[in-house]
Amino acid sequence: MDRYDVLIAGAGPTGMVLALALAKQGIRVCIVDKADGPGTTSRAMAVQARTLELYRPLGLADEVAASGRPNPCINLWVRGKRRAQLSLRDAGARLTPYPYVLIYPQDAHEQLLVRHLEAAGVSVWRRTKLAEFEEKDDHVLAHLRRASGEDLQVEARYLAGCDGARSLVRRKLGTGFGGGTYDHIFYVADVQSRGQAANGEIHLSLETSDFVIFLGYDDHGRGRLVGTIRDRSGDERRTVTDAAGALGFNDVSHRAMASLGLEVEQVHWFSTYRVHHRVTDHYRKGRAFLLGDAAHVHSPAGGQGMNTGIGDAINLAWKLAAVARGDAPDSLLDTYERERIAFARKLVDTTDRLFSFVTAESGFADFVRTRIAPMFASAAYGIGPVRETIFRILSQTTISYHDSPLSRGVAGRVHGGDRLPWVVRGGVDKEQDNYAPSARIDWQVHVYGQAYPDLRAWCDRHGMILREFEWGVEHDEAGFARNAGYLLRPDGYVALCAAGASAQALEDYFCELDYQRFRVCQTRPAVL
Repeated sequence: MDRYDVLIAGAGPTGMVLALALAKQGIRVCIVDKADGPGTTSRAMAVQARTLELYRPLGLADEVAASGRPNPCINLWVRGKRRAQLSLRDAGARLTPYPYVLIYPQDAHEQLLVRHLEAAGVSVWRRTKLAEFEEKDDHVLAHLRRASGEDLQVEARYLAGCDGARSLVRRKLGTGFGGGTYDHIFYVADVQSRGQAANGEIHLSLETSDFVIFLGYDDHGRGRLVGTIRDRSGDERRTVTDAAGALGFNDVSHRAMASLGLEVEQVHWFSTYRVHHRVTDHYRKGRAFLLGDAAHVHSPAGGQGMNTGIGDAINLAWKLAAVARGDAPDSLLDTYERERIAFARKLVDTTDRLFSFVTAESGFADFVRTRIAPMFASAAYGIGPVRETIFRILSQTTISYHDSPLSRGVAGRVHGGDRLPWVVRGGVDKEQDNYAPSARIDWQVHVYGQAYPDLRAWCDRHGMILREFEWGVEHDEAGFARNAGYLLRPDGYVALCAAGASAQALEDYFCELDYQRFRVCQTRPAVL
């Protein structure tokens, strides 16, 4: 019987990113999927800035960014005219190396992840599904079934359910999936178009309750339409089967297309589907975990779904790796749910409110969408702090873990649990880019200024990565305190802010975590 550290059910972006992050940390993984290969069509299109930041240590960011289409603007349209333009580049230039929404179809994204997995020595077991599993004292016994009918058994210390909204893992765990289903039928269409909106940017129509957004692939009119659709009888409450079998692109509202100033010349691909808004009650139960759509689903408004699943994978991967290596206690894994479920609940609520606004059907709702919203968006976006806040929410760079038991201290304006503020001193010297990936995915200490001798000695003794950055006004503007110590988790979030930057602060932190690799104190109970 094959034995692994982690068995991953589902080889979509979430599952493959989890597998890659684990493999790069020396963890033995098995990943299975019932499909023949990576997807050939795509609903998920948007890769947000935070995902690209998290991709840097995996060696993916540059290739993904180069393969996709950076969209630096979101345009709001009413009655065939652009009423507002929101520049993401202006809003995010000081916040991230990626001040845009990257349009990168999920099928191409998955093919890229497959290549990187294979380079890391991991192959997806295709046409193989998880049929059943049971938890033993120190492992999970999984029963797999191949399309040929052959049954296999696999042992793994942990099981990761990345198997989508109809997750077998979630059903077997009995963790619930509270929420509901939207009345609207959604569609996605890969089209060739012409018109003022066919310029490679993002365009959203506010004219009618028929939500529609256009995501440009190139400068020549190729792009993705995402919207809602009603059947010819006006009944939006039909079943998924009925909708998929009866509706086509001719059922899409021509008024919605016209409101974007867009004329569709050719439809390359079209599909309809229903969308749920749900979050599971628990992300962990025993040795099994839920990630991505298995844990949370919501409307496509804002392009957050795939990115949230990838964030789940990065958060869980370093914790699984630490426990599998014996560096940390099993209780570290409990922080995965605590850190990720609060964001998922907030995201589902936010996207639900946004979608309800853009699809509300009344004269007053039309007035607010067509008159008030564009004017308010333009005015608010002209205010620097508001502009940055909007970008942070969309890009997921606002996600923090302040309430996590792993987060400690304050130094300057940086708190434990913050996403590390990004700084490139001088703008060109890559050695001074504090997001530049290290040689390995691991804990590290940053000092903006000069590290004290005892801190250097402690880091040398324990093999801790220590990065010192020559102090500059950019660091002060970003909120760092000069000569303070910032302990970063392997996922790049700030774990500990130590104004005194002492070795003792690090010793105390890892002692409280009961983190074996760096622990130098007498055994104490873990505080998590």
